[in-house]
Parts: sequence; C-alpha cells; structure tokens
Amino acid sequence: MDILIRAGQLFLSLAILVTLHELGHYLAARMFKTRVEKFYLFFDPLFSIFKKKIGDTEYGIGWLPLGGYVKIAGMIDESLDKEQLKQEPQSWEFRAKPAWQRLIIMLGGIIVNLILGWLIYSMLLLAHGEEYIPVANAKYGIQVDSLAYEIGFRNGDQIISAGNMPIVKLNDVAINILIHDARDISVRREQQQVVIHVEDSMIKKILATQSLGFISERTPFVINGFGTGSVAPKAGLQKGDQILAIDSVSTYYYDEVKKALAANKGKNIALSYLRNGDTLTTTLKLPETGILGVYNKTPYDFFQTEVKSYNLLTCFPAGYHKAVNTLMNYIRQFKLIFNSETEGYKHVGGFISIGKAFSPEWDWFAFWNFTAFFSIALAFMNFLPIPALDGGHVMFTLYEMITGRKPNDKFLEYAQIVGMVLLLGLMLFANGNDIIKLFK
Repeated sequence: MDILIRAGQLFLSLAILVTLHELGHYLAARMFKTRVEKFYLFFDPLFSIFKKKIGDTEYGIGWLPLGGYVKIAGMIDESLDKEQLKQEPQSWEFRAKPAWQRLIIMLGGIIVNLILGWLIYSMLLLAHGEEYIPVANAKYGIQVDSLAYEIGFRNGDQIISAGNMPIVKLNDVAINILIHDARDISVRREQQQVVIHVEDSMIKKILATQSLGFISERTPFVINGFGTGSVAPKAGLQKGDQILAIDSVSTYYYDEVKKALAANKGKNIALSYLRNGDTLTTTLKLPETGILGVYNKTPYDFFQTEVKSYNLLTCFPAGYHKAVNTLMNYIRQFKLIFNSETEGYKHVGGFISIGKAFSPEWDWFAFWNFTAFFSIALAFMNFLPIPALDGGHVMFTLYEMITGRKPNDKFLEYAQIVGMVLLLGLMLFANGNDIIKLFK
C-alpha cells in the first residue's frame, strides 16, 4: 500500500510539473504568434491515450510518463522532423522569429518551474508557517546512530556550530557538512567545548545512508502507543508511562532503552517506569527480536518549538528566500556527484529514489513541499547546457545573439541526437542505480 501511495504522489506531482513546464513554452510561443503543433503530457511513441485537435494544436496524453513536450513549428526538437525544415521558413515558425523571442520561448518552462516553486513555498508558509525545535531548546542534547558515533558525536552532545556558522536547527548540521563543506563541528560535552572533525571518508558514508537524520534530538522514553503484538500492555504498561530503568540499570533516554532491550533479547526483564508521579515495576519476557513494541513520543512533545507565522505581505518574500536557498543548495550538491572521494555518482537516483522521497501516507503538506523542491530541481536540470534540454537550445541561441551567426540546421540536428543519447544514458544510469540498491 505504501508503494501505491508513493507512486500516486509521484505521478500527480510529475503531471502537475510537466504540464505547467510545457505550458510555459506554449504561452511564450503563442505570445510571439508561433504555432504550437502538439502539447502533450507524457510521451506518445506509437500511440497516445488521449488526443484532441483544437485549432492548430493537438492536445494529448501519452502513455510513457517520462516527461512531456510541446512541438513548436520550425524547431529542431526530439521529434527530429526534417521535412518541415526543408521548406522556406514561414512567419509563424520558430526559426523565423528573432533570437530574443526564441530565447524567451525556450526559457518559458524553466521560468514557470521557478515561479511555481516560489508560489508553493509562499502558500505553505502562509497556511502553516514554520515550526522547528531550536537546538538551544533540546536540553538533553543529541541522540546518535552508529554513523554519527563513528564520526565522533556522542549521546548528549549539544551542538554549537558547524564551520563558522551557528546551528539553529539540528538538520542544518548535515546540510552544512554536505553542502557548505563544514568539517569542524563544535559541541558542548560535559561542560567542555569539543571540536569534531569530519573526515572526507565520512561524507561517502553520510551519502550512503540517504538521510540527514544520523543525529536527532535526545528524548526521554515516554510511551505514546503500542504496535501490533506488543508484549508491553500485557505487562501492565500504559500510554504515558515513562521508562526509567531495566534490571535496575538507569535507562532514562530513548537511546539507553533501545540499547538495553537489544542486550536482553528473549530474556525476562524487570522494567521500572513512572506513572502519575509514582515509580512502578513490572516484569516481562522480551521477544527474540528485542523489540518492546511501543512508540516513543516525538521531540515535539518534549521541547518548546519556535513558530513563525506569515501573512499575505510577508509570505511571498519568505517563499522567495526559501526558493532561492533551495536552488542554491541543489546546485552545490552537484559537486558531490563529480567528487571521486565521496563517490556521489553512486547515489544519483531515478524514479524509485524520487518516489521514496514522498510520504508513505498521503500528506498534502509533505506533497506540496516536495513538489516545490521538485519544481526548482527540474528548472535547474532543464537549464543545463545539454542539447535536447532547454538549456542546450538556450546555449545555441545565446551563441547566435553574441556572435551574430546562427548554427546551421544540420549541426543542430546532430547536437539534438547527441543530447538525446546522453539524456537516455543518464536516465538509464540513475534508474539502474535504483535497481542495484533494491537488490542490495
């Protein structure tokens, strides 16, 4: 069921973004009285699911959900329609328009994606604001997994800064390490300031986890619910009970409880807990998995959050700032792909990776938040100067505007073919990475 929900969100997000991207090209073309022969959501090799011709344009839905396209008359694109180019240019064709108009037509989709990301972020901020736990309010410090421990973090550390930047939100630690090259993390440990140096070899391991959550807020263990087949209710435990000790060993924090349970798999244990100010004890036998089958309360239940609210006047500047930061961080990530030390290329993902980024439950806030990010990422990807992408056409048009010489049609045709082969190779590589990860 999780797979279907994620696939549904991916399909809907892709449909929205592709349609609006192509609409950007379409509207720019029509603004300059350029004929658009086709407007398709998804590709339609051999046949289409739906098509209808209105005026000069055929509107349709293809069966291959890898993108979409508008076929603009007189333009060398993925259709490689050579017959039209053999005729004399007509006034309504792309090739008959001045370079500055062709440039705007090719930038239309990218501009729409950027504006869309900005508008979605603005509306999310207006509707929900921003809520987060400042690191200063996480009074128990951090909780670490095995990777964070290997890097040098310890349970209870309180984060101060990453590089020269003070840390406000805990997720900023990983972002600063990966994107801003912060290698020295200052923490407060047992009343002393300690500097943790992140070796380059650790970057590769952080990327391999595909998660920023190798450190999180440390919390007490307070039961918030029970899983199916949990042994806890039979032992008398209730929602709201706070675990204090296992076999007389203090286990006040979640990480301590988890470690103690793992060490006592299949054994009888004495578990002490706090209920309504009273300390009680019960005994139970742990399953061989060492899992108690209870849910802990979230950090948001323990710590005071910082809440920023926005109105119609403030949400748009804040949304713009968030969109720009998202774009800049996405651009900075590319250095990781080409870094042989971090082997970032191994973590380039395709549709499976994108699908996993969506929530396993249909959460509209999470859906629109990721769609905003996806829109900005698509804008950047389409701007890359690769023939067959918008950026390739922009590159050739700018060359024409600067030199006054237009590349000949045969060169553009060959460049389009090379670009299509390159894009197909990148798509196979990214989705191949996903498949390899599934088998691993």
